Amino acid sequence: MNKRLQYTVAALVAVGSLTTAAVAVAQQGPKPEQLIKWRQSAYQVLAWNTGRVKANVEGQYNKEEVIKAANTIAAIANSGLGALFAPGTETGKGWHDTAVKPELFTDKKAGEAGGNFNKEANELAKVAASGDVAAVKAQLGKLQGTCKACHDDFRKKD
Repeated sequence: MNKRLQYTVAALVAVGSLTTAAVAVAQQGPKPEQLIKWRQSAYQVLAWNTGRVKANVEGQYNKEEVIKAANTIAAIANSGLGALFAPGTETGKGWHDTAVKPELFTDKKAGEAGGNFNKEANELAKVAASGDVAAVKAQLGKLQGTCKACHDDFRKKD
């Protein structure tokens, strides 16, 4: 099995696992604290993989490492993260106090922000496959721009 197919299969397995978890969540009705923990964990994994891509475009480039990280970002972006922002999770504690502003749950821009993130995450996975370092760096900037926009609008400042 070639590497690209292996990564695609791995991404699909990850998405399937997250989908299965989401179905289990819907059936069991997790406590808000659990949803907040899952949400915080998912965003930590996103941050770690974004850092992996950034390290490669700023240092010695390893195409396979970038593809793995970009595919992970895309898989998580497409996993249904919105379900982790259920009513009742606008306040509370997961691993730590949530930093989400209550406006995220009522502002229509929040859905747009999530859609922009998904779009740019999927594009990063496509661009990563090309191995074009300059294109990956530019697309990473676009992806990080979606993160910043959401944080600016919907995350409490420290």
